[in-house]
Amino acid sequence: MPTVPWINVDTPVAPEALIMASRLEVRSLRQVPGFLMASMRLLRQARRAPGALGVALKTELLKRTFWTVSAWTDKAAVHAYAATEPHRTTMRRKRAVMRESTFLFWQVPADQLPIAWDEVQRRILQQRDSDRGPAPAG
Repeated sequence: MPTVPWINVDTPVAPEALIMASRLEVRSLRQVPGFLMASMRLLRQARRAPGALGVALKTELLKRTFWTVSAWTDKAAVHAYAATEPHRTTMRRKRAVMRESTFLFWQVPADQLPIAWDEVQRRILQQRDSDRGPAPAG
């Protein structure tokens, strides 16, 4: 199951939605199955979380990479979800197996949901590149 397509959770009532996207990479292929199982549990939790508007998950298992995108009513809803079990404990435990992670937030008009994977990946890779800074002169 490499991709869980966008699942509408609730109908937006505000004109804008907060997007939270992430790229998570685990250290080795041995850690992929456990991380996938945990990701599926957290996806189910997000679908029941107050303030969630929609969620999706994309995996590149052989690259050890997991992409998430979700839409929320506001940042308080995202923070409440992250602080609630099982998310809080799962992420604390999984930090030890993670190689790299990038998180990004932005606002979109609610009528532009769902967000396409190419847009998610473009934004995250652009953020990651800017965080790394310019390449050394050679």
